[in-house]
Amino acid sequence: MGIRIHNLHKRFDGFAALDGIDLDIHKGELLALLGPSGSGKTTLLRVIAGLEAADRGQVFFGNEDATGMSVQSRRVGFVFQHYALFKHMSVFDNIAFGLRVRRGSERWPQARIAARVHELLSLVQLQGLEKRYPTQLSGGQRQRVALARALAIEPRVLLLDEPFGALDAQVRRDLRRWLRELHERTGLTTVFVTHDQEEALELADRVAILNRGRIEQLDSPAAVYDRPASPFVYGFVGEVNRLPGRAAQGAVEVAGRSLPWEAPQAGGEVALFVRPEDLVLEEGGWPATVVSTQRSGARLRVRARLEAGNDEVEVDLPAAGTVLSAGQPLRLAARRYGVFPVAG
Repeated sequence: MGIRIHNLHKRFDGFAALDGIDLDIHKGELLALLGPSGSGKTTLLRVIAGLEAADRGQVFFGNEDATGMSVQSRRVGFVFQHYALFKHMSVFDNIAFGLRVRRGSERWPQARIAARVHELLSLVQLQGLEKRYPTQLSGGQRQRVALARALAIEPRVLLLDEPFGALDAQVRRDLRRWLRELHERTGLTTVFVTHDQEEALELADRVAILNRGRIEQLDSPAAVYDRPASPFVYGFVGEVNRLPGRAAQGAVEVAGRSLPWEAPQAGGEVALFVRPEDLVLEEGGWPATVVSTQRSGARLRVRARLEAGNDEVEVDLPAAGTVLSAGQPLRLAARRYGVFPVAG
């Protein structure tokens, strides 16, 4: 089921958490909401779930206006960062909880509930642990239980709020791969909130970058990284060097060199954004001097000072065959970059 969000607004004590959000989430896709703290991503997720009411705007599940619907009526599965498991209940009872509290014609017989729980235990790879309690599980296992509980009610959409935020790095990596595989098996429309760029770029079909309650860019992970739509996205996703420049006809002048750019203006101050891995050693590039070097696995991180303008840049080079030391001259060229006008 697809989700459509139209002109969503939400304020908290004068602060605009959501400022006119429009978003179409495709049926069956895995969408990441990525942004810094306070950007509105968790508020947006909670409004979709019905846990927060928007001040203005609409939320559609398919063609159905869900704006005024209760949490229960929306039938969403929600997974929190800190599991929110019932400590006094076993794994089995935690997963079964959402089915057992149903009333009337929606209530399932115990045999059907048990079959569903065992099906989910197999899906989340926790067979044999149904009698354990949350305190007897690892963090990764607890999050799998939380996910199984969210899936138990056969939700129309799955919403995850920083699902791996409380876990250590290796467990996070393992669960990311597992969640992607699980998503492909279930085909559920899934939206997850994260502030972890690597997580969003690795997991999602598309990424929505939020900043100050607005969507800065909605695109594939590759496009968000390779073709950022704004200075904010360039600075937030990955690392970047920013250099001052000036627009010219069909070019931009930066640090004494002219680089091609289809300028929307004949002149004016601009900023050039170039990632460390997009700076290469090349004759005819900017003259520079090595300030420092640092080896990191197969890569060599070089800090260099450009002769023109005296700006410093970070350069990411293959370590194999690259020998550089502080004070050594070199020339740098940008193989890919973005240019944005500087606001007056």
